[in-house]
Amino acid sequence: MKADKHQTLYLLHGFSDDDTIWTRRTSIERYVAPLGLAVVMPQVHQSFYTDMKYGNRYWTFLTEELPEIARSFFPLSEKREDNFVAGLSMGGYGAFKWALRHPDRIAAAASLSGALDMAKWIKQPNHLQDVFSLIYGEDEIANTDNDLLWLLEQGEKQTLKPDLYQCCGTEDFLYDSNLTFTAKCEQTSYSLTTDYGPGSHEWEYWDEKIKDVLKWLPLK
Repeated sequence: MKADKHQTLYLLHGFSDDDTIWTRRTSIERYVAPLGLAVVMPQVHQSFYTDMKYGNRYWTFLTEELPEIARSFFPLSEKREDNFVAGLSMGGYGAFKWALRHPDRIAAAASLSGALDMAKWIKQPNHLQDVFSLIYGEDEIANTDNDLLWLLEQGEKQTLKPDLYQCCGTEDFLYDSNLTFTAKCEQTSYSLTTDYGPGSHEWEYWDEKIKDVLKWLPLK
């Protein structure tokens, strides 16, 4: 009798990190060891999990190529109810974008200190303008598939909706954008769990919160 295929968590890194960061800065391996949960950690550089205007097609890699490759190597379940995604900062944006754009593939998504209002952020003067130009070019992302707030609106037309979990520290520079996402989501029929409290944009916070995410996920 063949063993059941594993539920899978795609765990996404932030802007200044890579695919090794979760294992280097948290105890994620120890946390998931008793859960029977597979964790896949991709590398997408500073792409904001997007098919770049001037660069590589990281969105296609993440959502199309990676699951197929991972399942060819390991016994990972293809079922929607067995697939989840989470990420921090830039990865929080990527996690919610994946879940909102492909609710037929992702059952639950978690954002830890996510960059959740990108349409507003890229319009503001900041040190990432050169990076945003490589990713989006001169394209407007408001009201497109790269705008999470717009995706929430579009999702109201869909029957399947992923469960969402959102946490952010009140001292985090992304706190206000998280509040914006929460307010927008609460106007919809999505199931959203929020966790706001003391904390900043740093690994001590994320090491604690990823444990809450694992408790929240609908694991078998």
